[in-house]
Amino acid sequence: MTLSGPTRVVLRVLTGLILVAIYVPLLLVLVNSFNVNKTFAWPPRDFTLEWWRRAAESQGALDALWVSVRVGLAATAIALVLGTMIAFALQRFSFYGRDTVSLLVILPIALPGIVTGIALNNAFRTLFGLELGFITIVVAHATFCIVTVFNNVIARLRRTGLQLEQASADLGASAFQTFRLVTFPMIRSALLAGGLLAFALSFDEIIVTTFTAGANQQTLPIWIFNNLFRPNQAPIVNVVAAALIVISVVPVYLAQRLSGDTDSVGPGR
Repeated sequence: MTLSGPTRVVLRVLTGLILVAIYVPLLLVLVNSFNVNKTFAWPPRDFTLEWWRRAAESQGALDALWVSVRVGLAATAIALVLGTMIAFALQRFSFYGRDTVSLLVILPIALPGIVTGIALNNAFRTLFGLELGFITIVVAHATFCIVTVFNNVIARLRRTGLQLEQASADLGASAFQTFRLVTFPMIRSALLAGGLLAFALSFDEIIVTTFTAGANQQTLPIWIFNNLFRPNQAPIVNVVAAALIVISVVPVYLAQRLSGDTDSVGPGR
């Protein structure tokens, strides 16, 4: 479709305004992490690395970071296994209720986070009698991380088809040999992309985590929220937020590069 000159100009202006609205606040956080003024007076009269030094020495922030990393890795591992299995089941087999199962798999990430959080909180405490903590956070994060892996793997399976696997079987390869030598290499980059996105999604999740963390576990986003309005902690929070921006961008960028233009990289919260 060919667009007229005025239409192209309008679209470019709107795109520019949207990008400004999204990224200028993020750049402001990055700049303020070096702002010498604790109140983030603008424009900064000077810059300093003092806040970064204090953030690196903040035991609360470091403990929260370690919890977020462990939760992200555990949730990603679960999502890789279950998301891949579900993708194979729905793509390679035809059975009654397949469309319903597909909808139920995607639904957790489409629901408002607060609804998911309340539902999981009630289920953990009432149905299963579990104490809220590390395990409940991992399970909660896995429920929506599965979607990102599922979307990437099923998109790759749809694109590659069955021809190579059928040829492998015709040549006498066993099911395990076909998976190891043919199927896995085809979906390897999709798995890596889905895993990176799942980790990024888990790492910065706060709404569901608030309802499933309990009193003894604190992830990095929750630590930021709890310390955001404390005057003495504000500069450190700004540094942690700036670092979180950088950390989140890397896996998303790598996932996009690995997935390519034709594969789905999944939605985000």
